[in-house]
Amino acid sequence: MGRKIWVFDTTLRDGEQVPGAKLNLYEKVEIAQQLKKLGVDIIEAGFPASSQGDFDAVRAVAEKVGNTNDIMITALARAVKADINAVYNAVKYAENPMIHMVLGTSDIHVEKKFSKSKDQILQIGVDAVKYAKSLLPQVQYSTEDASRSDFEYLWKTIEAVMKAGATMINVPDTVGFAEPEEFGEMIFKLNDRMKNLNDSVLLSVHCHNDLGMATANTLAAIKNGADKVECTINGIGERAGNAALEEVVMALKTRSSVYNAETRINTKEIMNTSRLVSSFMGLDVQVNKAITGDNAFAHSSGIHQDGLLKSRDAYEIVHPEDVGLDDMELVLTARSGRHAVKNALEKLGFTNLSTDEFEGIFEGFLKLADAKKEVYDHDLYVIVESYYEKHDANNKNATHYSDQFFDIDDLQVVSNTSFPSASVKVRKGGEVFKASAVGSGPIDALYSAIAEITNIDIKLVEYNINSVSRGKEALGKVKITIEYDGEKYIAKAADTDILKASALAYINAINSIVVAKLTPVMN
Repeated sequence: MGRKIWVFDTTLRDGEQVPGAKLNLYEKVEIAQQLKKLGVDIIEAGFPASSQGDFDAVRAVAEKVGNTNDIMITALARAVKADINAVYNAVKYAENPMIHMVLGTSDIHVEKKFSKSKDQILQIGVDAVKYAKSLLPQVQYSTEDASRSDFEYLWKTIEAVMKAGATMINVPDTVGFAEPEEFGEMIFKLNDRMKNLNDSVLLSVHCHNDLGMATANTLAAIKNGADKVECTINGIGERAGNAALEEVVMALKTRSSVYNAETRINTKEIMNTSRLVSSFMGLDVQVNKAITGDNAFAHSSGIHQDGLLKSRDAYEIVHPEDVGLDDMELVLTARSGRHAVKNALEKLGFTNLSTDEFEGIFEGFLKLADAKKEVYDHDLYVIVESYYEKHDANNKNATHYSDQFFDIDDLQVVSNTSFPSASVKVRKGGEVFKASAVGSGPIDALYSAIAEITNIDIKLVEYNINSVSRGKEALGKVKITIEYDGEKYIAKAADTDILKASALAYINAINSIVVAKLTPVMN
């Protein structure tokens, strides 16, 4: 058992400072509930002095999420009485509340931002801590821009506010200026002095990602004695963001022999939390983002797929199940090798293919993979069927499941404020079906028209669209999650026409359901 690292989540405060990511009260409470389920120790719910709406949201989190003693609720204040009062009056409804205040210690902040002397700033901090301490027993003091501060003045400030009653000292790398080795050295020296002064005070770090080193700096701090880390889900936050909670937590878990430290985070809730935050804030997670990106557990290289199928440890240091995913994803593309394609075919029930049959089918796969970005399971059925139609004169081994799959022939969408509508022509085997529908918007109308044809009752759980290139011919990528009969299916498609991409993604999802129905028959 390693020493405990406290996890302070500031998604609802620093994370919400991302332009366009403002949350309403309901959304803040929902995310806070999920953070509690995730197992964070402290939730920073907002900045109550900034607006009445934020005050109300922090109070709601304190009342509804902080109603047990196993989680601490805090909010941010500047080192002034009005802000401290706002935090106190918002978080006091929690079972375990804390006041968090921040004041700069670097020369840039002291001289240029506040236009005061260092002694004046230090006294303001001490007075603020004493006042906050008169309201609540738990008080955190953040030395803003600590990584660019004169060390001895930084320590003088920390020593003074500890004596004034601060129970947690937070050392931020506010502008992502630090480098892991130097940041670790600074934390080591501070930890040594703090523990000699009062070993009950927690030493915390809050690292930003301006130079891409937030997670590295946070881990270096842990190695050098930090007791607590401040993070956000998906690494969101001001400018380039904060240290990503999921990266720090999984690094500690995966490299436990290096850090000899652990958190109480329930890692199986990481993906649920990531998706909830991404959805509510409207912030897509970059596909190659560590731990929570779409491609974090997806493999398309034939060399990697072959290694994974032989031993998952070959290319997988974190198991997807550990973070709440069902399994790794072997994406079939033109780069996939024989082993991956054979494995996919066997999962569909094609277990007795001869060497010649497989090579013929693999040749068909490569031709399709060169034309498509990704080959789906329903495409494999079509490839197998096409192979036997050409090479089996007696039609003895031919399968005819492909006529159960759907394909978009044409579509027309009308978008307006009164009656958004869509008309589609969908092919299924040799039959062509047409349908039209109206909806609350163009996508709703389009999906309603397709649903009328497919007659498969599904629930659209998530719809995401983003541009993967620039300019007038930008490629739009659509990713959807649907639910059918208690199971979730994810499908993607890309096209310069986002409505066509949306339709193709929906059809791919529908065909995944058809495959799921067919596969037991094949087996």
